[in-house]
Amino acid sequence: MAKLESQYQTVFVEAGCDEAGRGCLAGPVVAAAVILKEGMDHPLLNDSKQVSEKNRNELRKFIEENARAWAVGICSPEEIDDINILNASFLAMHKAVAALRVEPGFLSIDGNRFNPYKNIEFACVIKGDAKYKNIAAASILAKTHRDEIMTRLAQEYPEYGWEQNMGYPTKKHRQAIYEFGTTIHHRKSFRQLPEQLSLKI
Repeated sequence: MAKLESQYQTVFVEAGCDEAGRGCLAGPVVAAAVILKEGMDHPLLNDSKQVSEKNRNELRKFIEENARAWAVGICSPEEIDDINILNASFLAMHKAVAALRVEPGFLSIDGNRFNPYKNIEFACVIKGDAKYKNIAAASILAKTHRDEIMTRLAQEYPEYGWEQNMGYPTKKHRQAIYEFGTTIHHRKSFRQLPEQLSLKI
């Protein structure tokens, strides 16, 4: 496993940003922004998709207790339907950056596109969560905070198995949509079922 660099540049205070839940049929999109302390590291720190749930939760605690600053931003299914998932992902990142208690001078963004926030310089890094520690830390916080939301919502809507699929389009999730229809937490602008299955409204 390649060693992650701390951050993209060293001139300005830098926040790493990432989101979770872009490809889901239900639930919010959640973003995080993290400013690490100099030299901050953890042996398990990596892209959240490469880390087990147990280790993600351990990392979340470590990041929240030790980062120089961190924050989470959320866009609801209604916001996603209103402005589309790409713009909602950027808006969730904007919300996270705005909530940081330390103002960054630079943003490193996971992915290949971003809507500028204020006049803060930024760089988009494809697979940045596997290259830079601050983006990896943001990916851990975004994923764990979103999973927590979906696990809580699963108690209200047990038919959909959100505590396991987190709102992603699994076979079980789609079958539940076919049987029970959609909820207020489903994204109406997303195709909920393949065309061969009709949706019960």
